[in-house]
Amino acid sequence: MGDWFLFGLLLLPVVATLLSLVRHDHWVWRIFDFPRLQIAAISLLCMLLNELFQQSDSLLFTCMEYVNFACAVWQIWQISAYTPLRPKQVQAYTGTENGRTISILTSNVLTPNRQANKLIALIQQYQPHIFLTLESDKWWEEQLSVLETDYPHTVKIPLDNLYGMHLYSRLPLKDAEILYRVREDIPSIRALVQLESSEWIQIYCLHPMPPSPTEAEMSTERDGELLLVGKEIAKTHRACMVFGDLNDVAWSDTSRLFQRISGLLDPRVGRGLYNTFHANYPLFRYPLDHIFHSTDFLVCELKVLPHMGSDHFPVYGKFQYAPAADLIHETPEATQKDHAQATEKIEAADPIQKS
Repeated sequence: MGDWFLFGLLLLPVVATLLSLVRHDHWVWRIFDFPRLQIAAISLLCMLLNELFQQSDSLLFTCMEYVNFACAVWQIWQISAYTPLRPKQVQAYTGTENGRTISILTSNVLTPNRQANKLIALIQQYQPHIFLTLESDKWWEEQLSVLETDYPHTVKIPLDNLYGMHLYSRLPLKDAEILYRVREDIPSIRALVQLESSEWIQIYCLHPMPPSPTEAEMSTERDGELLLVGKEIAKTHRACMVFGDLNDVAWSDTSRLFQRISGLLDPRVGRGLYNTFHANYPLFRYPLDHIFHSTDFLVCELKVLPHMGSDHFPVYGKFQYAPAADLIHETPEATQKDHAQATEKIEAADPIQKS
C-alpha cells in the first residue's frame, strides 16, 4: 500500500470533520452532521492501516495520525450525550401506570412500502394511546382503517408527495389543526390530547423536508420549521410533546438549539442513540425519528421497533405525566444569542404561518 495512498486515507476523515464545522445551510455541508460515529470509526481504522503499512519515516504521517485521533475524539464527544456514559436528561418512572400514562408510536412508513400488515401488528402488540404515520398516502389510510374502532380520533392528510401524515388516537383530541408552516405541500399537526386523568396536553407532529440532493438543497426550511415550533412552545407554558421524523440527527446544532428555545427534553440523552434510519443499512444509521417532551414528564419505556418494510424503524415511547417532575429536571435555557439565531433562521425560511 503506497504511502501517499495512506496519506489520502488519513486525510479523508480530517476533511469530513472540518466540513462538519462549516456553518452553512447547504446539504453539502449539513450532511456531515449525520455520520459522526462513522467518521470516528474511519479515523481509527486509518490510523491502524497507517501503523500496519506505512513505510515512510516522514513526520507528516505521525502528525496526521495525531490529527485523526483528535478527529475521532471530537466526533465521539459530539454524540456522547446519547450514550449511557452521560447523565440521563429525563428521569425514569418506576411506578404503576395510571390515567396520566401516555404511549406514542411514530413511524415513517415509506409511501411505496406495501407491508402495512407489519405496522398494524406492531400497533396491536404495543397498543399505544397515539400513533402517527408519515409518508402515508390514501392506500395507507385505507389499510389503517381497520384500527379506527380502537382509534376513533383521527387527523388524516393523505398525500402522494412523501409528506402525507395520519394521526390516530384512543384519547380524545381537541382543537386539532393541520398547519402548513413553511411549505404549502408539507403539513404538520397541532392538537390537544386528553389523558385518561382528564388533563390536556399539547402535541405537535412534524415531518420537515430534509437537506439532500434529491429534495431541499438547503436545511433552511427544516431548521426554520423546527425553531418556529420551538418558539411557539416556549410561549404556551403547557405540557407538550413533539414527535415525528424531523430529518435531523439528535446531536445537530439545530436539534440542540430547538431544545434550548422550546425548553423540551430528549429522553434518549444518557440512554442511547436509538437509530431509526436507514433500516436497510446497519453501518449507516442515524436517529432521525424523535420524541421530545416538556419537563413535566418521566419516561417509562423507549425503544426502536422491528423493521416493517420502510427505510425507517418505528419508535415507541411510554411516558408518565408528572407535574412535580418539573422540579427534578433541568430545563434547557436559551441565551440571547440563541434567540437571535433562531429568529434569523425562521426569517430565512420565510414561513407561511408564524408563531
